[in-house]
Amino acid sequence: MSTRKGGLGRSLDSLIPTAITTPAGVTVADRDEIDINLIQPNSRQPRTVFDQDQLNELAASIKEVGILQPPVVRTLPGGKYELIMGERRLRASKLAGLKTIPVIVRQTPDNELLREALLENIHRSQLNALEEAAAYQNLLNDFGYTHDELANKIGKSRPVISNTLRLLNLPASVQRRIAAGVISAGHARALLSLTDEKTIEALANRIVAENLSVRAIEEIVAAGTGKSEPGKAKSAKVTNLRAREIQNELADKLDTRVSVELGKAKGKIVIEIADLSDLERINKLI
Repeated sequence: MSTRKGGLGRSLDSLIPTAITTPAGVTVADRDEIDINLIQPNSRQPRTVFDQDQLNELAASIKEVGILQPPVVRTLPGGKYELIMGERRLRASKLAGLKTIPVIVRQTPDNELLREALLENIHRSQLNALEEAAAYQNLLNDFGYTHDELANKIGKSRPVISNTLRLLNLPASVQRRIAAGVISAGHARALLSLTDEKTIEALANRIVAENLSVRAIEEIVAAGTGKSEPGKAKSAKVTNLRAREIQNELADKLDTRVSVELGKAKGKIVIEIADLSDLERINKLI
């Protein structure tokens, strides 16, 4: 078997072991790399229509950082494989022009055992933020978890899950830098406050070229242009020490990012949410 790299230079062995076992030591799947044309679609796949723009975005990400979480297949007679989970990843890999693809070859018909083994693998592996995001997304897609259920399974808060997943919305070139460890997860989360892709990429370039801190990026983003110099944000930016302390207290209490802006006549509080259910969670806390 080849040792294809995943996550920009990290061997796939460091992300997903060759044998995938449950906490009890039962082998439920093996990892391999196979000819992409040997994989047959799953006739029981309920989803037949996939958003082409989303597939193109995923293909661009695969070109930049590789496949962080392989599709799941089972063996068929004649050296063929049937896709079990990961239709989007397979389609996007073909769009990206891959000839071979890393896969997880299921050795058990018990989806529950496989699910528990993959969850255990997240705990065992030292994943970077982008790899964690890919793992979470695939568990949501493949096993139908909600954000709350996944959070309970892996022992993290729901906002942590939701905010980590948002990293997958960043441009592929930025994802590549996160995977390579050039840009930290803190930098990446600050960039998520921006919406314009070119502005995000330009600021990511500045992070690398100028060795900007996470705090500096937060100040630039808070200024609203992505072009300001660190420390020169407008007066609406939090300048009062007590206001900053309250901002941090709110962020801890609500388990999400909070920003406080003070002006001469009035100010505002911005509370970040992942989706409607996250908004409902915060509403119960207030």
